[in-house]
Amino acid sequence: MGIKIFWDARAPSGLQKPVARTIAQILNASVDVEESQILINGYRQQRAQHDARIVLDRLQLFKRRHNIKDNVLLVIQEDLFEEDSDFVFGLARDTTGSAVLSAARLANEYYGRKGSDDELIDRISKEGAHEIGHLMGLSHCRNQECVMFQPTALDDLDRKKKAFCPYCWSLLDSFTSTPSA
Repeated sequence: MGIKIFWDARAPSGLQKPVARTIAQILNASVDVEESQILINGYRQQRAQHDARIVLDRLQLFKRRHNIKDNVLLVIQEDLFEEDSDFVFGLARDTTGSAVLSAARLANEYYGRKGSDDELIDRISKEGAHEIGHLMGLSHCRNQECVMFQPTALDDLDRKKKAFCPYCWSLLDSFTSTPSA
């Protein structure tokens, strides 16, 4: 089973290939990226955000209709939330192999800072690898430098390395290894 990234037309352009390459390096896996055909819905006007669960529902439906078996990460620009949270950078649903990531709060401009494509590529890649890690069976990690650490702020995400800690890597390896016959 492979990994696909669907990149929404409103997400930052020109970053698709460097993000896919970086995620492939982090996961040591093949990653394909293509333009998204998925309609983004779930907008809540009172919050000015999209409900991440509803976006995942739409992604799951798209995967089923097109018989996509690969794990899929949808990269969008729209700000996301989940019940009982102000926002989420991303959300994964391992039972369907579907994850969504919002680039909205990953850009320096959101915080009034000078824009940087390099920092945005780094953040989308780490958060993307994090969500795909969930799709591959990993939980959150307490190691603040591990990709699987759950960031609650941009500084948490920036502190993380573009790698799994040895424990998470060993778990990932055990999940993806095929037993010999």
